[in-house]
Amino acid sequence: MGEKPKVSGYPAHWEADVVLRDGAAAHLRPVGPEDAERLQRMHAAQSESSIYLRYFTYKSSLTEKELQRFTNVDHVSRVSMVVLLDDEIIGVGGFDTIDDTTEAEVSFNISDRHQGRGLGSVLLEHLAAAGREQGIERFSAEVLPENRKMLTVFSEAGYEVQRKYEDGVVLLEFPIDPTDRSRAVMEAREHRAEARSVGELLAPDHVAVVGASREYGSVGYHLVQNIVEGRFTGGVHSVNPDAFEVAGAPAFSSLAHIKQDIDLAVVAVPPERLLEVVADCGRHGVKGMLIVTSTDTDQQREVVRLARRWGMRVIGPASAGLINTSPGVSLNASLSPVMPVPGGVGLFSQSASMGISLYAQAHRRELGLSAVISAGNRADLSGNDAMQYFEDDDATRAVGIYLESFGNPRKFSRIARRLSLTKPVVVATTDLMGHRLPPGHEVRLSRAPLSAVDAMLTNSGVIQTGNHDSLMDVLEVLGTQPLPVGHTLGILANSPSVARLLADAAEANGLKPTAVIGDLDLDQTRLRAESSLTSALERLFEDHDVDSVAVCLQPTITGDHHDHSRAISMTARQYAKPMVMSLIGTLDADVPLNYIGNAGPVIETSALQQGVPIFSSPARSISALSKIVRYQTWRAQGVGEALIPEGLEGTKVARAADALLSEWLKTVEGAALRRLTQEETQQLLAHYGLEVLPSLSSDSPDAAAAAAEELGYPVAVKSTNVYLRHRLDLGGVQLNIDSEAMLRRVVSDMRRQLAKYGSPGLEVQSMAPTGQGCIVRAIEDPMIGPVLSFGMSGDAVDLLDDWAHAVPPLTDQDISRLLGTPKAAKKLFGHQGVPGVDFDALADTVQRVAMLKDNHAQVANIQLSPLLASPEGVSILHASVDIANPEQRTDSARRAMSRY
Repeated sequence: MGEKPKVSGYPAHWEADVVLRDGAAAHLRPVGPEDAERLQRMHAAQSESSIYLRYFTYKSSLTEKELQRFTNVDHVSRVSMVVLLDDEIIGVGGFDTIDDTTEAEVSFNISDRHQGRGLGSVLLEHLAAAGREQGIERFSAEVLPENRKMLTVFSEAGYEVQRKYEDGVVLLEFPIDPTDRSRAVMEAREHRAEARSVGELLAPDHVAVVGASREYGSVGYHLVQNIVEGRFTGGVHSVNPDAFEVAGAPAFSSLAHIKQDIDLAVVAVPPERLLEVVADCGRHGVKGMLIVTSTDTDQQREVVRLARRWGMRVIGPASAGLINTSPGVSLNASLSPVMPVPGGVGLFSQSASMGISLYAQAHRRELGLSAVISAGNRADLSGNDAMQYFEDDDATRAVGIYLESFGNPRKFSRIARRLSLTKPVVVATTDLMGHRLPPGHEVRLSRAPLSAVDAMLTNSGVIQTGNHDSLMDVLEVLGTQPLPVGHTLGILANSPSVARLLADAAEANGLKPTAVIGDLDLDQTRLRAESSLTSALERLFEDHDVDSVAVCLQPTITGDHHDHSRAISMTARQYAKPMVMSLIGTLDADVPLNYIGNAGPVIETSALQQGVPIFSSPARSISALSKIVRYQTWRAQGVGEALIPEGLEGTKVARAADALLSEWLKTVEGAALRRLTQEETQQLLAHYGLEVLPSLSSDSPDAAAAAAEELGYPVAVKSTNVYLRHRLDLGGVQLNIDSEAMLRRVVSDMRRQLAKYGSPGLEVQSMAPTGQGCIVRAIEDPMIGPVLSFGMSGDAVDLLDDWAHAVPPLTDQDISRLLGTPKAAKKLFGHQGVPGVDFDALADTVQRVAMLKDNHAQVANIQLSPLLASPEGVSILHASVDIANPEQRTDSARRAMSRY
């Protein structure tokens, strides 16, 4: 990736690994003096035409003065970035600030050999992000009319570009603040590049197993054997210096002896040889690696660094493998000796052991799979990449993901929300997801409440499950059944008590039983029993008040459990309604449970597998079905619309607030927090249209009287102690004081009562309309970034953890869900004769806090407590803000692969 420039003030956080248009990786970083020779080599390889289009003249080489200028920049008024592959520059872009303005002139130069790979677009995104950081508002550029490729880079970037033609040159100018269109363009390009990157690993033309072995029982032997016996349609090559053939595949002493270009290298070598193999793969043009070998974190970091130097993607280390069941590929590059049944479920997991467990469950259940990706320690390829691929994969109907850590949670949420609108995404996580570091994972840990991660997943629309068994239960239904259109349920059982059991489970899970048949008679000949069964099923499926069907059967009087799955599935497939089935009372060990009965091939037109999902209990079948119904409700509602409060359009407010925060942070060192003064807090909040009710410090009756005179009666007197200031029961606040005599008496009484709490100070505040006390908190979390929390004032919010959480940016529906989630939120809508609050005003206030936190990572903590919501509107009684030097967020307005 090139020696890192040794420059004072070098902005290391601008470095990024990026995925190019063709799916390859590359490294982007700020330029430095050490790049002069590389830049000269790139220039020398350019055509006369390319040189002319860049410099408006031809020059065979760059002068020393030009090289000095291009590689010695201050990273403030002059910024330049390079993209490197195999330690050579393949693209360079930069900007020069025009005098003392907020405009900068931008330019690019892309290697002839690498044009068409999207380098110009990537550089523009990163330069715009750097420019905004340095206070630049607009870019301008001069481009020759015949330089159509560069004109296209600007016109397709999503910015509002103004053009004019002058003296034979096209003059371009555009604001660089992100717009909805520029974000959409960036995300679309990111999606295509990352989907292609994964797709090429899953559908290689040639695979080489490095570390192939002739020893039966070794990892290297069985990897080759599984690829060969899986009937891979491409070429299989073994790399073993001591063999001519391994498990039916020709062996070569090294990659250099293989004449074909290798798309995927499956690496199973001892850890001490791993770096040598990675470098060898890079030198021989391998596109990507699947690393089965386990490593320590230091070696893992070096593996990724080397791989990205040569543009390779990495699955692993410690991966359990990669599977693609498409008939045109048939790749089983895994440790499983059996190729899965082709189907519509795509699986992604992190740890190898969990990947093996999920695959084994799918095999035991006879669940059809489209692809399986085990990311192991997830050093490079992640669940985000997998979702990008599955979104475009026609063979994948539903996606199952088991996560142990997040590298880029906001990006995960963004991609998962988009994917969930078209395909169900089922996610299982560990109990302490984000708060405990899994083995081999280099990620940031969260300081947010445990429920914040669940809230983020909920808002993204994924189907959450508590463990991998539940994950597979839901996928079993999704892989075999059409999606439900509503929450009504038809019930069929051969016992009234069993039917009641199903109905109770349905109601407990939010489903509505509307048709119940509990007297099905199966104690007759098999032919008659199946006739009764299919007839009852048809009645339920044809009932317009039934959206889904649940069947539960107990043994016949003889104790037998006859297999009726064929009759049931043949009936069910005639209707566009889902069904689930369960068996209870099973004594026969040969009767399989938690599987797909009458499993068959995929229905080509829908990626839907034939068969009926059968579970070991009614509760288990209903739980899986209800999760899918809730998902369908979310999808039908959509994600909502952007909610931009009045006055917060554009970026003017954010830039002004940034200027204030930058000034206040000049005296803050390291990770220290600085609590803003009351005046500073009000100044910051005012930018976002948030106003705190005035209050004045009043530690004596005389001071209180003077404060009340200034504020006007009636007033309230409060303790300045954060735990007492809202506690009427503890004497920390007195309200509706309407005279000086009453005020003096209250201050004296409160000073006496509060002495036992250390005599905290007092303040006088204007009275607000009576309303419901609420608390709004927002923090900058190291892992997630901005996290917003909402709850009702009082002990319950903390003692019972009655909080709701969300991760900005938020739509109108996100805000509504946030405000309605706490159990005590019923008070907001009218409760026990108390009128409801002005919900729109409350939503507007909470969204203003969300936007403030989303726009400013420098705000470490912000709390409005209490915020009084009433039918007349919202009043903020107290606010506190802590600021700090922030870490760089993992998701930003530029494309970058996770580096955690």
